[in-house]
Amino acid sequence: MGNRISKVYTRTGDKGRTGIAGNIRLDKDDLLIQAIGEVDELNSEIGVIVAFSFDSEINAELQGIQHDLFNIGGMFAYPEFDGFTVSRVDDLEASIDKYNGELQPLKEFILPGGNKEAALALKARAVCRRVERGLVTLMHFYAKNDVDFENASEFQIIGAIRYINRLSDLLFTMGRVLNSRSNTDEIMWASHRTT
Repeated sequence: MGNRISKVYTRTGDKGRTGIAGNIRLDKDDLLIQAIGEVDELNSEIGVIVAFSFDSEINAELQGIQHDLFNIGGMFAYPEFDGFTVSRVDDLEASIDKYNGELQPLKEFILPGGNKEAALALKARAVCRRVERGLVTLMHFYAKNDVDFENASEFQIIGAIRYINRLSDLLFTMGRVLNSRSNTDEIMWASHRTT
């Protein structure tokens, strides 16, 4: 197999447009390109968790998730790409249930923080929510404008939304577990409610 990426810069995007499969050129602020970029950003955030975490179980799972996110980006950019399967949502749910079994039930909301790894996981959860909002915006744009765009069908977007939604729950749970496994207290929200 030859080199997949032989040159890092091409200069073809210097005027604010980028290419995806099928020789399609899109503005870099196109909703599809934004969605691909936000998935890429989330992948990078998860890579930072892996770089700082000493928890080999969570790191292995996060690296698998990084591959999933790359596959989601590929699915949006290449019409025939079939590397992502929505059945991975079931795997995320199983992991949430497993990790949740280690934790005390929450009586109140928690503030993002704790140890460095947990704080990074909770930050990634917030980025994950932004990715989800971007995908929902893309789905609504396609539906409202009756867009027939082969590179990201409504079915693919819905599958990605399900995955990203569940991933944010998993990142939240992992943040709590990373605090728990290091005996770091969670910071409870000090509500000033009067009722």
